[in-house]
Amino acid sequence: MTREFDRTRPGTMPRPPSARSSIASFIVMDVMRAAAAREAEGKRVIHMEVGQPGTPAPLAAREAVERAMRSETLGYTLALGLPSLRERIAQHYKDWYGLDLAPERVVVTNGSSAAFVLAFLALFDAGDRVALPSPGYPCYRHILTALGQQPVIIEADDSSRWMPTAAQIEEASVRDGIAGVLIASPANPTGTMLEPQRLREILEVCRKRGIWFISDEIYHGLTYGMPAETALQHSDGVVVINSFSKYFSMTGWRVGWMVVPEQLVRTVEKLAQNLYIAPPTVSQVAALGAFDGLEELEANKRVYAANRELLLAELPKAGLDRIVPADGAFYLYVDVSRFTDDSLAFAKLMLDETGIAATPGVDFDEARGHRFIRFSYAGTTADMAEAAERLKKWSRLK
Repeated sequence: MTREFDRTRPGTMPRPPSARSSIASFIVMDVMRAAAAREAEGKRVIHMEVGQPGTPAPLAAREAVERAMRSETLGYTLALGLPSLRERIAQHYKDWYGLDLAPERVVVTNGSSAAFVLAFLALFDAGDRVALPSPGYPCYRHILTALGQQPVIIEADDSSRWMPTAAQIEEASVRDGIAGVLIASPANPTGTMLEPQRLREILEVCRKRGIWFISDEIYHGLTYGMPAETALQHSDGVVVINSFSKYFSMTGWRVGWMVVPEQLVRTVEKLAQNLYIAPPTVSQVAALGAFDGLEELEANKRVYAANRELLLAELPKAGLDRIVPADGAFYLYVDVSRFTDDSLAFAKLMLDETGIAATPGVDFDEARGHRFIRFSYAGTTADMAEAAERLKKWSRLK
C-alpha cells in the first residue's frame, strides 16, 4: 500500500478512490488552465483551445434575465424544465426542420453534459457497450466509463470523411453486442457531418439490430454548406441531445435539452428529479429569451464563417495544410505529423512559444491523436488573423 492510503497515518483517506472514478482528464480543460496561468503572468494568449464562442449570450437573453431578477423568485422549476421553454424548443423544431414535435418529449437539462448522463442511465445498464466514433468528444467515453458502461471505439478516417459508416455500426453490433451508438453531426473535433443518406442507413441498422441511437446535435445551426438534419426527421425512436452552448453562445449558463421517445419521458424525469432536482432557473429564463436573438446569433455565425475561410487559406502557408474537411461547428482538425509525433508536447510548445492555446488530438483519439491538433475558430477574426501570422513565423513549422 502506498503512503497515500496508509490508514495508520492521520488525515489520509481511509481507502482509495473508486475504480469508476479512474478516468482520464478532459485535456482541453488542462490546456485552458495552462493558458489562464500564462495570462495571470501578464502574457497574451490567443484562445483556440476551447469550443466556446467569444461572444456573450444574446442581448435578448440577458434582458430576459434582468426582468426576471427584478420580479421573480427564480425558485425550482419542474424537473423537466420550464413548460414555456419546452414549448419554445418544440417550436424550434418546427421552424428549423418542419417537424411537429410534442413539447412533452422535450427535457431541459443542466447543459448537454447532464443530458448525456441522463441518456446513458436511462438507456443502458452497467456493463452495456456503446459505440463511439473516434476521433470524438472525449467526455462520451469518460462518462460511460464512470457509469460502469463500456465504450466501443469505431475508428473513422478520411476514407469515410471522418464519420462512421452503417457497415461499421453493423460490425460492432455483431462483434461487440453494442446496446447503443452515439454520433455527433457536425462532429467535435473534426467538424464533419453525416450525409442524409448515411444517417438513414445507420438508423436502419439500429432499428434492425435493436440498438439505441443517440444523436448529438449541439453544433446544429453552425454549418457552412450542407444543412444539418436532425435524426428526428427520420425516426421518433431516437434520443437527440442539444445545447444552448454553441450556436446560442451560452456555454457558461449550463443549459441544454433532450428529445426522447414518449415512453421514455417518465424514466428520464425520475432520474432528473433525483440527480439534479431541476435545471438552473435563471439559465432557462435566458434560454427562452435567446430565441428572440436569432439575428444576433446569425451575425456570430458569419464571423465563424469568415474565421474558417481565413484559416483554411492561411494555415497552409504555415505548413499546416493537412486539414480534415470542416462542414460545421467551429473547429479545424489538423494533421501535424510532419512536425511531431507527440501532439500533447507540441501543443504545450505552441502555447509557450507562440501564445496560441490549441488542443492536442490525443484528447479526441487515444490511438491516433498524437498526430493531430484541434484549432477552435470561435474567437474574433482579428485573433484568428494574428494566430495565423504567429504560426507562419513559428520556427518549429519550418
